[in-house]
Amino acid sequence: MSPSKLLLATTAWLLTHTVISAQNNSLYSYQDLSHIRYERQKDSLKKAWVCPAVYKEKETQKQYKEIWNGRTDFVVNAIEEDGYVYEPELYGYVSGVVDQLVKSNSQLIQQPLLLMIDRSSSVNAYAIGSRTLAVNVGLLAFIKTREELALVLAHELAHNILLHPENGMKKRAEWLTSDEYKKSLDAVLDSKYERLTRLKKVFQGYSFDRSKHQRYHEGDADSLAIVLLKNSHIPVDASFFMRLDSADLQYRQPLKQPLKDYFAPYRLQLEDAWMVKRSKGLSAKNYNFVTTTGLEDSLKTHPDCEERYNKNKAYQDASARFTPVPVSIQDKAMKMMVWNIYCNGNLTACMYRILLQKDKGNKDPWYDFMFNNVVSGLFFADKKLSRFNAIRVTPKEYISKNYYELQTMFEQMPREKLEAYYKSMQLAAFWSGMPAPEQAFKSFIGNLITAGENSEEQKAAKAFTTAHANSLYCEYAMPFAKK
Repeated sequence: MSPSKLLLATTAWLLTHTVISAQNNSLYSYQDLSHIRYERQKDSLKKAWVCPAVYKEKETQKQYKEIWNGRTDFVVNAIEEDGYVYEPELYGYVSGVVDQLVKSNSQLIQQPLLLMIDRSSSVNAYAIGSRTLAVNVGLLAFIKTREELALVLAHELAHNILLHPENGMKKRAEWLTSDEYKKSLDAVLDSKYERLTRLKKVFQGYSFDRSKHQRYHEGDADSLAIVLLKNSHIPVDASFFMRLDSADLQYRQPLKQPLKDYFAPYRLQLEDAWMVKRSKGLSAKNYNFVTTTGLEDSLKTHPDCEERYNKNKAYQDASARFTPVPVSIQDKAMKMMVWNIYCNGNLTACMYRILLQKDKGNKDPWYDFMFNNVVSGLFFADKKLSRFNAIRVTPKEYISKNYYELQTMFEQMPREKLEAYYKSMQLAAFWSGMPAPEQAFKSFIGNLITAGENSEEQKAAKAFTTAHANSLYCEYAMPFAKK
């Protein structure tokens, strides 16, 4: 073989095997979902989280125990319902930051810590108390630097150090057994009129008082977080407070192209009439959507974020260099979030996330696979007479004009067109490069669509989960297998 042919053959081999390797690199296995992965931790929590005897008054202690056990039940139920997941790379990245904070502040932080990755798309992390910390996948997909993550983790560790979760439970127990609460409740029960309104006022008083103390807690946690970061030699990135303000407005982020342009590459043609409400009444009225161009980098913040930024910006070193989050971390977190949204049955939100990724120039064929899953899932839901539930209609106030058009299109597209979309997607070119688990999942969804009875759905699901027992796609199939 000539040198040029050898080079060409070697290059082709490397490219082929690189693509195959990348495609076979699954996000995580089915066994990494929390009902399996955290089984031991779940049992440990039940044994370790024993309510301490804090109050001499039996009534208050009883109420405190109920609240305490409620927290345990919340975490245990979340584990059993696969609210958490273990993914080695994500877990390793987060735990690396946690370990740095813990080792540098050993006099403040008790070990060991239980760290869990929450599958929620919300940009958040939360302190559960009792040396337990959870970080949402949504946060890992949102952060841009290691220092942004460190600021959030330090803040949540500060909540645990300051015993805010435990003190919050105490305050609630004390309120629910207080004379003030009992008198207020008795007054509501004795009244003949507007009982519901009076009852709301009782709980509004409690909520206001609680939120007021929560603001103090947030300030205290921010202050201690700065100390934890300084001790750990991690630069403070106070500007993250400004960016956080747009974190919960992702579905108000406009698309860069008309909706039609995202469907055209799959040879799917949209009709304008599908994106305009045909029904009469309030839903048909014109609605002025908020302009959200550049939303993610907006400096238009609500007072809390701005106040937190102004309070902490003095601790930020102008010469500090921040470490970008590895692309692989953001990529995995985003995919895990998109898959979780799909499994939760929110097809409009799932598709919108996919389109936002395409706006960023993401050409990963996995998103083509998920694009197909949304179309297939919508067709399947329509056959089961549950299309509206799969769309998960969101009020106009919380979404962009593009999201509203997508949701309206999903709602109004004729069934025969939806079926044609599904059949066309099965022949799309990207399938030729899809790995075996994705190909098998495609066949499984096809079997669900053609199944006439629950027993046939169950048979298809059992066949898939048996052949692909380690695949994360088993999560979608398991409920059908258990029917």
